[in-house]
Amino acid sequence: MVGFGTIQPSNWRKIYSQPQEYWPTPTIDSGVAWKPLAPLEWDYGYYDREDNPKYRLGKMLFFDPKLSLSGQISCSSCHDPENGWGDGRAVSLGHDHLRGNRNTPSLFNVGKRKHFNWDGRAASIQEQSLGPITSQHEMAMDTAILAPRLQQIKGYKELFKSAYGDSKINFDRIAQALSVFQKHIKSRPGPFDKFLKGEHQALTDQEILGLHLFRTKARCMNCHFGSMLTDNSFHNIGLTYYKRELEDLGRYLHTNKPEDVGKFKTPSLREVAQTGPWMHNGVFTDLEGVVAIYNAGMHMLDPTEEEKAADPLYPVVDPLLKPLNLSQEEMNALVAFMHTLSGHPFQMQRPEILR
Repeated sequence: MVGFGTIQPSNWRKIYSQPQEYWPTPTIDSGVAWKPLAPLEWDYGYYDREDNPKYRLGKMLFFDPKLSLSGQISCSSCHDPENGWGDGRAVSLGHDHLRGNRNTPSLFNVGKRKHFNWDGRAASIQEQSLGPITSQHEMAMDTAILAPRLQQIKGYKELFKSAYGDSKINFDRIAQALSVFQKHIKSRPGPFDKFLKGEHQALTDQEILGLHLFRTKARCMNCHFGSMLTDNSFHNIGLTYYKRELEDLGRYLHTNKPEDVGKFKTPSLREVAQTGPWMHNGVFTDLEGVVAIYNAGMHMLDPTEEEKAADPLYPVVDPLLKPLNLSQEEMNALVAFMHTLSGHPFQMQRPEILR
């Protein structure tokens, strides 16, 4: 493969201004079922959604703190549209200021996901919606209290009747309406999408170099590809902190399979510059740090063969993780490219809470 040092930036632009099938072959390991990079399309369904009674109900519920036991926490407290549909914290902060142990995932493009939560324990958006509402360290709501609380409010009776044909309020209907609303939280196309669709001045020379590295030397496309830039799978990237203070066994806590120790869901890189801190525990506060640790090969543990043989749960880092040997110039270019994966900052007018 030809290195960046031997090709002028203008020539990289020429190479990547061709149709994608003529781009340099991506660096993909054997067995990885990858897909070509693909652009997002603009979502023009705003007015249709606003006319959908279940969407309107779900939107009202999403921003209403009455869904929490204290009456002070809404879904939007941790999933703020002005904060990349996350909370900007390393880990979540909920009822009685209890700290969670994982980073709040952004809700961008949640309707495109195959697995929910960092460990994939929820099988649908509707199922995932139930967890935070009832979790003691999040919203701490008793399901027996919630429906009667909302039933006392005339406006909710009207919204539920419009959505379901009658004014009956129950937890299943609440979760269903919340899932309808969340399915429409979508990324907006950014500079990278414009570039893929032929607007080749949308990226700078540095960003085009970052795109090239993303596809080749940096090995990113082993896990981040397609339009959503994720393989929708789970990997142990070395951040399980096994038998240490920050230990989190990841997907194993859901499946009880030893091979799942330390595995977490591959997040989409859509809007990645807006959705920090990063990783399942929010340990990285800038993308430069994220790129640097991947560049080092994510090498966190170095067990002996005897240690691994004696402990069937000893985590095994995914073999896709390897030292990258990126220069500082190349790491800077990769970060610059990652910034092109975000569209315009999302703004949403919050509904007036029903009293």
